[in-house]
Amino acid sequence: MSERKLISSGSSFEKLAGYSRAVVDGDWIFVSGCTGYEYSTMTLAPDLEGQVRQAFRNIANALEQAGASLDDVVRVHYYLPEQSDFNRAAPIFGEYLGKARPAATALICGLVEPAMKIEIEVTARRRGARVSARGAASDYPPGRT
Repeated sequence: MSERKLISSGSSFEKLAGYSRAVVDGDWIFVSGCTGYEYSTMTLAPDLEGQVRQAFRNIANALEQAGASLDDVVRVHYYLPEQSDFNRAAPIFGEYLGKARPAATALICGLVEPAMKIEIEVTARRRGARVSARGAASDYPPGRT
């Protein structure tokens, strides 16, 4: 049975909406969509760049609590309300995830609040985790992975 741990940012919205900032299940880490809110003050930068950078700080904080870092990200989803913002945000994505180079998807959609300019969701796997196409190597007899 794998370890399961819930991680909170301290946001009151997590309790209200019944979710966790991140869930650790064994070596896998699933980080909920993070916006540009600075959770300790519940403030939101007015500009795209500020919100993207804060969203990555929020993600990095959750990953750190899970024993991982942005370099462990294997999948990322970007949600932006304005298509024109993608090209301005993409170089910032590269600053934070250029080493990990995860599989990525970007969607243009509405967000919960009009002031939000981005939401970023990631999946990560702690380094050293050995997983084959059929699951964890420890699930199979020697020579069968």
